[in-house]
Amino acid sequence: MLTEFTPLQSALGGVLIGFSAVLLMLFHGRIMGATGILMGVIWPANTRDWAWRAAVVAGMASGPALYLALTGGFPDIHSPVSTPLLLIGGFIVGIGVTFGSGCTSGHGVCGMARLSPRSIMATLTFMATTFATLYIVRHLIGG
Repeated sequence: MLTEFTPLQSALGGVLIGFSAVLLMLFHGRIMGATGILMGVIWPANTRDWAWRAAVVAGMASGPALYLALTGGFPDIHSPVSTPLLLIGGFIVGIGVTFGSGCTSGHGVCGMARLSPRSIMATLTFMATTFATLYIVRHLIGG
C-alpha cells in the first residue's frame, strides 16, 4: 500500500482549518468541532445557532464542487477496502465521537489550542489508536 506524501497540500489544509477555527471563535465564540456542528444542524438546540452551523456544513459540502469547477475533475482516490467496510468504519468512528464527547477537529485543533486537559487526553488517544491500527493493518495483517 502506497501512501502519498503531500506536505504542501497538508500544510495548506491545516492552515485553512486553523484559520476557520479562529474565525468561528472570534465571531461566534464557538469551538469548531465538525461533529458538534453537524449535530446542531440535524438536531438544533436553538434556532439562533442553526444558520451558522448550516453555513459551515454547506461550506464543507461545497468544497468538492469548487474543486471540480477549478480543476475540471476530481482527484483519483483509491481505497484498499470495500464500501461496506468504509461504512462500518464510519459507524465505529461515530460511536467513538459520541463516547469521546467530540471529534478530532474539536479536540485536536480547538481543544489543544486551549490547553484543555480533556482534549489533550482525547487527542493522545486518537493518535495512539491510529498508530496501533496502522501498525496492525500494515505489518501484522499485511494490508
